[in-house]
Amino acid sequence: MLPMDKLARITQRFEYVEARLNAGASAAEIAGLSREYSDLKSVVAGIEAWHRASQDLTDAEAMLADPEMRALAEEELPRLRALLPEMEHQLRLALLPKDAADERAAILEIRPGTGGEEASLFAGDLARMYQRYAEGQGWRFEVLESQLSDLGGVKEFTAHIQGAGVYARLKYESGVHRVQRVPETEAGGRIHTSAATVAVLPEAEEVDIDIPASDIRIDTMRASGAGGQHVNTTDSAVRITHIPTGIIVTSSEKSQHQNRANAMAVLRARLYERERDRLDAERAADRKSQVGSGDRSGRIRTYNFPQGRMTDHRINLTLYALTQIIQGDLGEVIDALIAHDQAARLAEEGL
Repeated sequence: MLPMDKLARITQRFEYVEARLNAGASAAEIAGLSREYSDLKSVVAGIEAWHRASQDLTDAEAMLADPEMRALAEEELPRLRALLPEMEHQLRLALLPKDAADERAAILEIRPGTGGEEASLFAGDLARMYQRYAEGQGWRFEVLESQLSDLGGVKEFTAHIQGAGVYARLKYESGVHRVQRVPETEAGGRIHTSAATVAVLPEAEEVDIDIPASDIRIDTMRASGAGGQHVNTTDSAVRITHIPTGIIVTSSEKSQHQNRANAMAVLRARLYERERDRLDAERAADRKSQVGSGDRSGRIRTYNFPQGRMTDHRINLTLYALTQIIQGDLGEVIDALIAHDQAARLAEEGL
């Protein structure tokens, strides 16, 4: 059963917020009330639709006793009986606590792990996979930092992804990704295992994270390309060190002014994620073992090229569609991770 008292409280709150806005709320209230109104509007619409469908079901069942209306009722009942459980499920999802970062843009960071040059090549494959997925979603994908290896792999890759619900869909990608395949550099045809680490961080606004100038050191240097050769002769690349945490961020893609802005955006995102992780740990120590915790310490996925399969170890999902996935067709994987996370949180909340 749905928590009827909670549904009633949501409806009452929505009516109050709507009345306050219509009555001319103060300038200080308007921004907060408008956000709350927008968040509640779709939930209340779902509650009203569910109430109407429930009443339609009751009416149709009553019509069975009327010989003249029986045929119409028998036609409507299967549709309503199938519709209501789905509506109830969607309402339960709407009642789950929201992640405030879900609608934010994201910073994507990819680094090779164990496996030498093959790990760098795999990191490059992952970068292209996410770029294709982002483009397919209609998102904007901007490379902030890309350091290439001698063979064209990636030593370090950072991108800024903007669009509707970016972080909500990509946050499950954080972790260690493992690949099993025959490297291009392997003459004997042996299968090697290597890895790359992916981090997806919600973009932080300046109001979220205040970074005093005294907490950072900014160095400029010449940007260099694959193999270390200089790609320009001016000190355009920027390295920012956050002194309290030791976090170091570099950007060498554009002008010095743009590099400084890019590096600060990445630094804010990393510090924002650290604070989110700290608060998550305080609220529930066991959340780190669940999907979407942001814990990047363990292997989350394996891409096995000889068998053409991808396995996500968190939810025991195996798909024999590796070619499509590595080309950016991540929809089925991400949908499954979201559904698994929702089911776990519904159980946790008792909904």
